[in-house]
Amino acid sequence: MFTFITTALLLPLVNSADPVAAIDPLVRYGTETVDGLDIFYREAGRAGNPQVVLLHGFPTSSHMFRDLIPRLAGDFHVIAPDYPGFGLSSMPSTEEFDYTFANIASIVETVLFRRGFDRYALYLMDYGAPVGFRIAEAHPERVTGLIVQNGNAYDEGLREFWDPIKKYWASGSAKDRDALRGLLTIDATKWQYQHGTRQPESISPDNWLVVQPLLDRPGNQAIQLALFYDYRTNVPLYPRWQQYFREFQPPTLIVWGANDPIFPAEGAHPYLRDLPDAELHLLDTGHFALEEDGARIAALMREFLLENAAQ
Repeated sequence: MFTFITTALLLPLVNSADPVAAIDPLVRYGTETVDGLDIFYREAGRAGNPQVVLLHGFPTSSHMFRDLIPRLAGDFHVIAPDYPGFGLSSMPSTEEFDYTFANIASIVETVLFRRGFDRYALYLMDYGAPVGFRIAEAHPERVTGLIVQNGNAYDEGLREFWDPIKKYWASGSAKDRDALRGLLTIDATKWQYQHGTRQPESISPDNWLVVQPLLDRPGNQAIQLALFYDYRTNVPLYPRWQQYFREFQPPTLIVWGANDPIFPAEGAHPYLRDLPDAELHLLDTGHFALEEDGARIAALMREFLLENAAQ
């Protein structure tokens, strides 16, 4: 494998290159009960095929992978769980469950074990990065590769967007917590999906029509604010995750929405310091890169996974 950087400028893959039309897109839906919580998942593909785990970001759920899963299902066994408090998984209150990235990683790991996922590639997006890197660091022998999509592991990736969140980390005050509630509104959700895209009008409103009602459930704001605060625990782990990269050199594909102000491209380049054989593709789109470049990302993933995930 060799290192290269490409920038996709209005270069979507066209129909003939899109594998979604060539396979049975059957997706199975189910739940696993873990510590009394029903954890929803989407699963597709044949057991025995190379395994792929898709870990979603904020404020979405496995719904973000609704088009990617059938594109991969012909060659891979794919699963995408919803974290507690997200999507169709249980939503205990913050008094009933400690919403930390460590706890979420533990629950996801249990779901993977229950579903027979024991050697897999990890797709890490946004919140999926601290969830997945915890799992990968703890069990490097299980990981056949990493697909990183706007998922941070370097200080360079926490820029101006994070300043009010860092202020909350430092103070823990109700005032600084409440200042973040604007990130949970419909306008903020639409902005996350549309900002930085080439054609904002091409982003389906289905996204915020699914996401926002879940954010608006009584008690969910408290959950999201708890996770904003707990994100501070990820930053001290960055050096450990970087050591994992250097020591184990997992095959890595980086597909990054270059116009994302939340996790900007400054957070993508440092991976090459520790993973010199990684592929880095900067795509001319925003935070939820699958919405505008899903076919391209799927094709890059299939090529990467067929080379690495079956080993």
